[in-house]
Amino acid sequence: MSSKVDPTRGRAALTAWAAGADVPASEQIWAVRYSLECLTKLHPGRALEVRVPPAGATQILGGTTHRRGTPPAVVEMNMATWLDLCVGRTDWESASERVDASGQRANLAPYLPLTGYF
Repeated sequence: MSSKVDPTRGRAALTAWAAGADVPASEQIWAVRYSLECLTKLHPGRALEVRVPPAGATQILGGTTHRRGTPPAVVEMNMATWLDLCVGRTDWESASERVDASGQRANLAPYLPLTGYF
């Protein structure tokens, strides 16, 4: 899989978020896209769709293959919640009120934070 995001810029934005910096929305988008690509590389597949509007979405996890329409498992949240999960500022259980998740495999707790990517 080739990167669609400048990894240097994405990693810098995610690192800034992890450090507690005031990251502008335009840079948050880079951090989200970079972290979604990292998640996809770590857990390839198409069984679960992770959506972080307006920045992006990806499909992960082996198993059921999704091609069109609504996937069997979907997780959606805002950028701040996603970035907090990615850097370990919050955990899955604490973020659950800010996350829309449906489907059997719609639990990202085993896959986050993205240690080593920021």
